[in-house]
Formats: sequence, structure tokens, C-alpha cells
Amino acid sequence: MNPRIKEVIPIEGYKLILTFTNGEKGIYDCKHLLDFGVFKELKNKQYFNKVKTCHGTIAWPHDQDICPDTLYIESEKMNDIR
Repeated sequence: MNPRIKEVIPIEGYKLILTFTNGEKGIYDCKHLLDFGVFKELKNKQYFNKVKTCHGTIAWPHDQDICPDTLYIESEKMNDIR
């Protein structure tokens, strides 16, 4: 089982800084989601910034969420960023 999300911080460019339960940090880019279904609402930057941790993953007020395994696997680990 992959680690879960302990903390999320929204940053410019529709990206999220994630802290995982194993202590790793990563950046997840949400731009590829913005034209799909329920995620279209995330284009509103004020709404995007309302992201919170929820039961080991992240979620927005209108129940948009992303699988924690996806967040872990697809995030660029911050120790890999040069």
C-alpha cells in the first residue's frame, strides 16, 4: 500500500505540494484534470485553493477527490527535483 496524504498546500499553476505519511514530499500537477467533468470547477483558482486533506487523500468542498495512490505514483518527488 502506498503512503497516504498528511498535508496539502496549493501553489501556482494548479499544482499541489503533498506531504505523505512516510515523510516524502511531492508536487502533483492538476492541470491535466481541468477539462474533465467534475474537475472543471477547479479552474477557479479560489476554489482550487480550498483543497484539504480528507481520509488519507485530498478533496475539495464539492467532493472532487483524487486517489491517494495516483497522487503518490504520479507526483514528482521533491527530493528528485533539481
